[in-house]
Amino acid sequence: MTTGKIKATLFAVLAAAFYALNVPFSKLLLKEVPPTLMASFLYLGAGIGIGVPYLFYWKREKKEDRLTREDLPYTLGMVALDILAPIFLMLGIRIGSSANASLLGNFEIVATTLIALLLFKEKVSKKLWISILFITVSSIILSFEGSGSFQFSMGSLFVLLATVCWGLENNCTRKISEKSTCQIVAIKGLCCGTGSFLIAKIIQESLPKITYIALAMILGFAAYGLSIFLYIKAQRDLGAAKTSAYYSIAPFIGTFLAFIVNGENLTAAYFVGLFFMIIGTIFVVADTLMDRHTTC
Repeated sequence: MTTGKIKATLFAVLAAAFYALNVPFSKLLLKEVPPTLMASFLYLGAGIGIGVPYLFYWKREKKEDRLTREDLPYTLGMVALDILAPIFLMLGIRIGSSANASLLGNFEIVATTLIALLLFKEKVSKKLWISILFITVSSIILSFEGSGSFQFSMGSLFVLLATVCWGLENNCTRKISEKSTCQIVAIKGLCCGTGSFLIAKIIQESLPKITYIALAMILGFAAYGLSIFLYIKAQRDLGAAKTSAYYSIAPFIGTFLAFIVNGENLTAAYFVGLFFMIIGTIFVVADTLMDRHTTC
């Protein structure tokens, strides 16, 4: 790989590590913070954490690096999808297992890749198709409750809806990733946080104590703000599909944290799902070590 791609790969891995904090620590905070407000505070933390330093930098920024009217459709799509996705995720975490939610986050790779292929004409390699197959099988296993029947888990459904929204959002963001990263993250955070907050007030969620609001915003700065910033940087050299592929380590870090932070029990379905997810991730990593994709 070139120096630029090595740097981009490092950014993608760091983005995954920061995002991995999201699920297990959100699970704890959701005991005190309603899900839509939780999504709002996470994004507001990201928007303020990145936006405030950006205020001191934007005058020195080249005008051609800023978003323009031509970027508006992708920017609006990014914001709308980023309002829906974390709300779905917070609902899924609240209802279901944070360990399962972390692993199911890998379905974002499938969604991102298929959308990149079908709508944005990115090339997809044979290894990535194999990876998609294994990750999909794992997601199906993790999405059914282990009660002796094929009863679909509502928690898993919400997590999968979140990954589909983020898959489409990843591709929208890819189209504007050459523009100011700080501006994109600030817009994401502030607009999505405000949008989620308005929805929370419409459905009459109650504000938690200021301590929990602060903790949620600090988590949002790390898990969303820093993660998104690094993710967009990585997309410039790797593209949407490959960046999403490297991002696949986040669920494994998140799952490990779920057992430590949330004290969740391991189930047989979890181990089977983990097995298929690991195989899928191995193919993802093997694919991203290639300098180019080949069409299948």
